[in-house]
Amino acid sequence: MLLSLLLEYSYGSPKKMFNKKNYKIPIDKFINNALYDPKNGYYMQKIPFGKKGDFITAPNISKIFSEMIFLWLLSYWQKFHMNKRINIVELGAGNGEMISQIISSAKNYKIFYNKCDFIIFEKSNKLIKLQKEKLKNQNIKWLKNLDKLQNKPTIFFGNEFLDALPIKQFINFKGNWYERYVQKHKGIFYFTKVKCNMKRVENKIKLKLSKNQNFLEISFEEIKIIKKLNNIIKKNNGCILFIDYAHSNQKMFDTLQAVKKHKKADILNDIGNADISHMVNLSFLRKITKNLNLKIKFTTQRKFLLNLGIMKRAEILANRASFLEKANIFYRINRLIDKRQMGELFKVILLYKKNKEFNLGFK
Repeated sequence: MLLSLLLEYSYGSPKKMFNKKNYKIPIDKFINNALYDPKNGYYMQKIPFGKKGDFITAPNISKIFSEMIFLWLLSYWQKFHMNKRINIVELGAGNGEMISQIISSAKNYKIFYNKCDFIIFEKSNKLIKLQKEKLKNQNIKWLKNLDKLQNKPTIFFGNEFLDALPIKQFINFKGNWYERYVQKHKGIFYFTKVKCNMKRVENKIKLKLSKNQNFLEISFEEIKIIKKLNNIIKKNNGCILFIDYAHSNQKMFDTLQAVKKHKKADILNDIGNADISHMVNLSFLRKITKNLNLKIKFTTQRKFLLNLGIMKRAEILANRASFLEKANIFYRINRLIDKRQMGELFKVILLYKKNKEFNLGFK
C-alpha cells in the first residue's frame, strides 16, 4: 500500500500539518500528509505489516502467491522478450517479501534470472531500510526516479499500490458540486466542503465523469503515475500488473477507509498511526487507459490464481508436508481465493499496449 515518489512532484514535500492548530485542506493533501509527513507520516515512521502491524498482504499470507506472480512474469517474458534483458520493477515493495520470493523462484530458471534487472521503486526510507536488510544477499536496485530506468522492456507490478494513492472527493448537493475538505479547528478534525467548478476539474483531467453521478472519487495521482508508466512501456515495451482491492460499479461511492491493528478506524482519529486507503474504481481506470490508448483487462484474484494453478502448486507442497503443515498451506490458500475473503474483493489488473495481448490468468 505504498506510493511512489511521484506524489512529491504533485504536492511538494508533505506539509507539517500535525502541529498546526487550524487549517483546511482537500482530502488528497490530507491523505498525503497523514501518510508521508517526513516525521509523523504513517509510512515514514511505522512498519505496518504482519500480525503485530495494522494489516497483512497476500505475499505475507502465503509464498505461493508470489510464486504465481513469478510464473506470470516468466511466461510474459517467454512470449514477448525471450532472451532479451528486461526490467522487473516492483512499485512499493512493502517489507520486500514478494520480490524476495520472486527472485528466489527465478533462480531456478537461470536463463530468465540472468536476463532480469530487479528493481524496487520505493518512497519510504524506513521501508527501504527494511527491504535492504531482507534482500541484502539479492542482486537488486532501488530507484526513486523512474526516469533513471535503463531503456529496455519493463514489467511493472504492484500489490496494493493504487489503493494508497491520494484521492479527491466531490459531492453534488442541490445541483452544485462541492469538493470535500478536512478542516482542523482548535485541534478538532472534521469534514467540510468547498464549492467548486466541476467543468474545470473535468477539463484538467480530460475526463467527463459527473454525468449521472452524485458523488465522485477521483485519484489525480492514479492518472499521473499510469501516464508515467505508459510513457515508459510505450517507448521500451512491457506492461503493468496491479493487484488491488477494487470495484467496477458505474455509480461512484465513498470508499475511503482507515485501518489500524487489522480493524477499521476513524480516518480523522489518531492521524499518522493508521493506514488510509480506498477501493480502486475500475470504471474510472478504464477511462484513464482509453485516453492513453492503453488496453486493460482484469479479473478477480481468485480466478487469476486458480487459472495459474495455485491449487496444483499447493498439492505439490502438501505431498511432502506433515498434517499440520498441510492444513496451514490450504488455510492460507483459502484466504487468498475464498470469495468471502480476498478472492473476490481483490482484482488483478493488466495494462498493456494494443499489440501485446496476453491472456494467462485472465481467461
